Amino acid sequence: MCGFAGILSNEPSRALELSRACLEKMAVALTHRGPDDRGFWQDPSINFSVVHQRLSISDLSSAGHQPMTSLCGRYVLAFNGEIYNHAEIRSSLDSDFGGCVWRGRSDTEVLLTALVNWGLERTLTSIRGMFAFALWDRKQQVLVLARDRMGEKPLYWGWQGRSLLFGSELKALAACPDFNGRVDRGSLALLLRYNYIPAPHSIYQGIHKLPPGHYVIVTLGNQQATPKCYWDYRTVVRKGLDAPFMGAEQQAVDLLESLLTSSLSGQMEADVPLGAFLSGGIDSSLVVALMQQQAARSIHTYAIGFEGKAFDEAPYALAVAKHLGADHTELYVTERDALDVVPNLAHIYCEPFADSSQIPTFLVSRMARKYVTVALTGDGGDELFGGYTPYQFMPKIWRVLRLVPKSLRQGLARTLLHLPVPQKIEKLLSISGALNREELYWRMRSHWLNPESVVRESNEPDSLLHNPSDWRFIEPFETWMMAMDAQDYMIDDVLVKVDRAAMANSLETRVPLLDHRIVEFSASLPLSLKIRSGQGKWILRQLLYKYVPQALVDRPKAGFMVPLGSWLRGPLREWAENLLSEHRLKDGAYFNVTPIRHAWNEHLQGQRDRSGQLWSILMFQAWLEAQTL
Repeated sequence: MCGFAGILSNEPSRALELSRACLEKMAVALTHRGPDDRGFWQDPSINFSVVHQRLSISDLSSAGHQPMTSLCGRYVLAFNGEIYNHAEIRSSLDSDFGGCVWRGRSDTEVLLTALVNWGLERTLTSIRGMFAFALWDRKQQVLVLARDRMGEKPLYWGWQGRSLLFGSELKALAACPDFNGRVDRGSLALLLRYNYIPAPHSIYQGIHKLPPGHYVIVTLGNQQATPKCYWDYRTVVRKGLDAPFMGAEQQAVDLLESLLTSSLSGQMEADVPLGAFLSGGIDSSLVVALMQQQAARSIHTYAIGFEGKAFDEAPYALAVAKHLGADHTELYVTERDALDVVPNLAHIYCEPFADSSQIPTFLVSRMARKYVTVALTGDGGDELFGGYTPYQFMPKIWRVLRLVPKSLRQGLARTLLHLPVPQKIEKLLSISGALNREELYWRMRSHWLNPESVVRESNEPDSLLHNPSDWRFIEPFETWMMAMDAQDYMIDDVLVKVDRAAMANSLETRVPLLDHRIVEFSASLPLSLKIRSGQGKWILRQLLYKYVPQALVDRPKAGFMVPLGSWLRGPLREWAENLLSEHRLKDGAYFNVTPIRHAWNEHLQGQRDRSGQLWSILMFQAWLEAQTL
């Protein structure tokens, strides 16, 4: 796990300006992603520069130093992530070319050697792992940027004037003098709708997120480069529906165990201490159970608890750890511990991000980093195997709503929304005017239903959920929702949350359930092996029950929640009031004041819980303030 950033400029005069001091600033902005080593590579004659910050995980020697130049001297690679099957790739390369010359045993060198000898397409389809990389071809003066299949590792890119900027985090790009830093109001509207900004958008004009499973080839003088897909989740889902798994239920469970065991065998490799996050839920418990099966000693597991809080899951994690024989560490944090994280969120996340579970995620990452450098997580299980509660109730709601004439639903909603109805009823009314199941889910996922009325001079761009026409072939509704979440919410919320929170603590996280072989297998499974009798993740549960008693893990899904609503009325009230004050909102010139102040007053008076809506405004305001410091 590392970080990199670079510049490709079309202006000859830029060679002198792109000084080492500029690259140093870009490197400093990424130090948290890789504090162990720093490397630079520059070719002033063609105005290309790249900097790399290394978190040493595999081959801790200088043989893993980056940016790495190929033996032939033609290619330069900056790489963030891990290639889990690098030993297999190394063996294949040796077989193909009668033995290669190796300088060390890092996965970076294997990736570079594969790119040089196999080319881009074969390499991308052969490697398994999480990655983002930049490959510079000195002979052809061509830059290749690529991102892993499921988007575990971040990669931003875009033209600012006549310079292409790229990197692992926006704060590194912002250190370049060519960076203009203009906020994209359409992306801000997306933030208010989803509480995150979905790819390919970013908070800045002209800067994009490279979509998962894509690469882009950039040449000097051409600002029209378009990302190209090498692995398409939509195609994976279609293939799964067209050729579903036809075996018996136990065969499916056994195959999942084999795939996850294989995934873990690669992801448990590290030359530094390794452990796992453990919440006591289905996904993390299964990951730890199968890790323990392969390990020669007790797996290190980590959990945090909240003193005196109803949402504390630490006792469940402890019970699972004891049963599995894991070496468990837990830390009980106070409300003050959690609140102290809030002022730092604008620095931890390089663009405004408003999933409040970012707070406990940061705390557990900080605690784990005291003991290990790598932590495995259970992320991905909900989206791939039907764990979220909307997958249970949204189809039922749609079956009822579709029987009521749309005009009647809309009229009733307009009338009742002005009354002090309970929160859940208000949400139901807000989605009741949907024309189809896709719009129903889009409305349900929206925090601000009309963010263009809140963000001044904004034009909200289409997003996957807003314009899902290419995905309407997916049936049933539950499978469609899972496919949407796997390509939107999981990538741009869940994985962003974990990556930034962990990397702020120089901790590498790995996600074994997102091995693309498991993703492809999950797409082939019939819905009955995912959701059964009103309960999600059926197949994961059956596998887990082989290792953990059912009574230890069967309970309602809780999530990594914090009491944000009460915090905003209590200990965070002064901080929030300052950011949401009328003069502050007017001075910023990004928001229409009235709807925000109305939501804030409703929240303070206890009429509605508006914390989900207000958090996106607060995170943007705090982030905007941090950019001027």
